[in-house]
Amino acid sequence: MPSEQRAPLLEVQGAVKHFHISASGGRAAGLLRAVDGVSLTLAPGETLGVVGESGCGKSTLARLMVGLLEPTAGTIRINGGDIWEAGAAGRERRRNFQMVFQNPAGSMNPRRSVGASVAEPLWARGIRDTGAEVARMLALVGLNPKMADRMPHQMSGGQQQRASIARALIANPALVVHDEAVASLDISLQAQILNLLVELQERLGTSYVFISHDLAAVQAISHRVAVMYLGEIVETATAAAFAGRPRHPYSIALRNATLVPDPVIERKRPGLVLGGDVPSPMNPPSGCRFRTRCPLAEARCASEAPALRDAGGGHLVACHFPDAAERLARRSARKSPTPATAEALAC
Repeated sequence: MPSEQRAPLLEVQGAVKHFHISASGGRAAGLLRAVDGVSLTLAPGETLGVVGESGCGKSTLARLMVGLLEPTAGTIRINGGDIWEAGAAGRERRRNFQMVFQNPAGSMNPRRSVGASVAEPLWARGIRDTGAEVARMLALVGLNPKMADRMPHQMSGGQQQRASIARALIANPALVVHDEAVASLDISLQAQILNLLVELQERLGTSYVFISHDLAAVQAISHRVAVMYLGEIVETATAAAFAGRPRHPYSIALRNATLVPDPVIERKRPGLVLGGDVPSPMNPPSGCRFRTRCPLAEARCASEAPALRDAGGGHLVACHFPDAAERLARRSARKSPTPATAEALAC
């Protein structure tokens, strides 16, 4: 794991992205709070996993990080410099980012060869003689360099995603953001792509932000994990600490939705299953945004938004109950049937 003493490569401080939504006739319908005060850091050579349900703001955060969207408020810095600084300095900093999307076929021009798509970041920097570098990158991601002459539709989904990774890495970026990059692949291909990303990071030293709704994939590749809910970060921790003991009720529910092939671990999990729908980001709940679905919610949760606090060892949690995991475990134990009751229910 990268040294925690090194200066951060990426700093996201109080990032906000709001969208004005118009109704029919051009009337203002409201404000969609996609990202609402997110702060994160990323060390050189580190992978930060960002996980949460669909609609929680992960993809908007990804686009903010790489400069595809400008924040409504807050700052995003790489190596200490604001990526939205006016002029050439800001443009040059934004060139340090690349992105790998969920749909590799949709992210490549169907009228261009795979080699031309992979070469695009080099062309953007004024480099025209790209053949040798394209061949090298295709080989690096496990593709035959001759595939450079193929069209995207002539490749499988896994091959297309490998080509997308080659395109993201060819200009030697400091950071690559993977936005649901393995979600469209079957489980065996997902494992291959995750292993490839780890190997490439060890070889090239590139930092990753890996965004997904799949907690198992996030834990498999990440050094640290951040959990998002309704535009906010509710928990961050090292991947090992998070896997061993998530602390926020929402994180616990997400982990419960991921099966573990160990019955001993499964029996010890708090029995928390999320109910209800995610509230609208146009009208988020007051106080704690998770309170409408949280079994521990009290009056304080409606009136006071919990701050992201250190629960020990750099494990940050935005919850009024530092012992939330223990409370949920006790609730689950009270609801669990005794062996005699379970036998009676089975009869």
